[in-house]
Amino acid sequence: MVQAINLKKGMIFSQDGKLIRVLKANHHKPGKGNTVMQMDLRDVRSGAVVHKTMRPTEKVDLVELVKKNAQYLYGEGDSYTFMDTETYEQYEISSEQLGDDRLYLVPNIEVSLEFADNNELIGIELPATVELTVAETQPGIKGATVTGSGKPATMETGLVVQVPDFINAGEKLVINTSEGTYKSRAQG
Repeated sequence: MVQAINLKKGMIFSQDGKLIRVLKANHHKPGKGNTVMQMDLRDVRSGAVVHKTMRPTEKVDLVELVKKNAQYLYGEGDSYTFMDTETYEQYEISSEQLGDDRLYLVPNIEVSLEFADNNELIGIELPATVELTVAETQPGIKGATVTGSGKPATMETGLVVQVPDFINAGEKLVINTSEGTYKSRAQG
């Protein structure tokens, strides 16, 4: 059992027979009244996302996950295929189960497959950062600094990220997967 105030992005708990993944968790203190936890939650089986408010002291049952190292192979239609790097066994995950995590997937990226108690594959854990190529953005501005307001850039996977004004299409960037934000240009 864990209190709602201790829930963080990526944690999974069970409630009413459903496995729920925390997408976002924020403390909220309204002008009057008690502090509440505002959370975006996703049912890992159906992919349904709900916004929920909980009392900070409310308790939930955390689910212990078993993780296996895997490599992303390819996506086809609404299905994404991963290979266990030890056994070479292949697993498929639906786009509903992956949610926005699919926007960080490029072939051969290393991830962790997450299995619930009953050996049910429920999702993936991304690395802290990934390297993605800019597919489309406004042309770079000469002499632009990092402190500018930036501009949107569409990455090769469809992910849209705010980047500094000097970034051009075709550049490889390091993207923070927990925030979905630009971190730096990729080395080499």
